[in-house]
Amino acid sequence: MKIVFHGANAQTFMPEFESLLEQTHDIAFVPDQLESAADVNLYQSADVVIGIRYDAELPQLNAQLYQLPSAGYDKVDLTALPQTCAAANVFGHETAIAEYIMMALLSRHVPLFEADSQLREGNWHYWAGKPTGLRTELGSETIGIIGHGHIGKELAAKAKAFGMRVMMANRSPMDVQYDKNFTLENLAQMAGEVDILVNALPLATGTDGLINAQIFSAMRSTGVFVNVGRGAVADETDLFNALKTRTIESAIIDTWYQYPSSENQNPEPSALPFAELDNVLMTPHMSGWTKGTIARRQQQMADNINRLVRGESIFNALK
Repeated sequence: MKIVFHGANAQTFMPEFESLLEQTHDIAFVPDQLESAADVNLYQSADVVIGIRYDAELPQLNAQLYQLPSAGYDKVDLTALPQTCAAANVFGHETAIAEYIMMALLSRHVPLFEADSQLREGNWHYWAGKPTGLRTELGSETIGIIGHGHIGKELAAKAKAFGMRVMMANRSPMDVQYDKNFTLENLAQMAGEVDILVNALPLATGTDGLINAQIFSAMRSTGVFVNVGRGAVADETDLFNALKTRTIESAIIDTWYQYPSSENQNPEPSALPFAELDNVLMTPHMSGWTKGTIARRQQQMADNINRLVRGESIFNALK
């Protein structure tokens, strides 16, 4: 079979990928922009394409499988793929994302770097026994998670390990009873009962702008909003206004509204000036990007190709 990795994101998964395959296959790479005839020929002749973007503007595929190296597939028009072309995504990022969230939340309670800097200057501000050093504990807080998928389940387990109360909102019924379970229709109610509200939902039909002014207004004024799902699940303007007016205390944002492209390698993450706000922690969609995530996703993709060769059904089929 001919396996073609399409684009810079997919290229990250190429090293040592061949060693995970049960048979020898031809493996090639084509850039995001298919400008040469050779690249177009490789792309169209592939049996398997590994990439994160496909639409009618790209050359028509003849592949048997379009394999995403990611969980999100909002940039792939599944209806544009040939009827005979299967599509699948992968996960394996939930461990890294849950660690990112817990680290970001812990930093609000445990000022390690500030204490280190102060002590180097002879300042014992955080010394046990001095009232100036008293701090809060993460375990005393309640976290509300939106989305009972891979990320939501992993985060709930880690939050419970820290002694937090965990509430969960999901579209469909959940097989686990948390401290409180909610439907997405009752999201505003959950938002008003938690200290931390985390979006772990992908961008899909019904989730665009789901978290809006109504939800932010329902949150406590001391509330923290965390977005590791997709940026557009939280209304861009409503989130900015909630932070600017201090309707909520702060936000931790890893998923955004504007991303690097071939036309602009370093864009602002939003059309709005989030960087001017002092109550938001901004990171460049990095929460799931670890060596562990890469390895787990490589294995899942290789498993699907091996299953395709054996004539077996693939995992995480999207169509």
